[in-house]
Amino acid sequence: MEISYHLKGATVLSDMKTVGQKHDTEKPRWDLLPLPAVSDIVDVLTFGAKKYGDHNWKHVSNAEDRYFAALMRHLVAYRRGIALDEESKLSHLAHAGCCLLFLSTLQKDKGPK
Repeated sequence: MEISYHLKGATVLSDMKTVGQKHDTEKPRWDLLPLPAVSDIVDVLTFGAKKYGDHNWKHVSNAEDRYFAALMRHLVAYRRGIALDEESKLSHLAHAGCCLLFLSTLQKDKGPK
């Protein structure tokens, strides 16, 4: 028979096995984020920073329209079977993901409508 008792948020079994507890079921699940795809987007951001400078995207005039247009160009290229952007040699989907992040950030910065 195994006897257990509680010790500061953990259940300790009589044979010295510790079963830990973590109350995180309502917290964001960052472990679900597909890191290889995020890494591809970071490659796009790095390419852009080298070409235009760090955070240059924040200062582009008419940014929402222009990043939406760029998003669509990359998605259309992908749908046409073109995997990589000709200039950067990086994934069109990673470029599209980057554009989505820019658009999402611009929307959040404007606040609710």
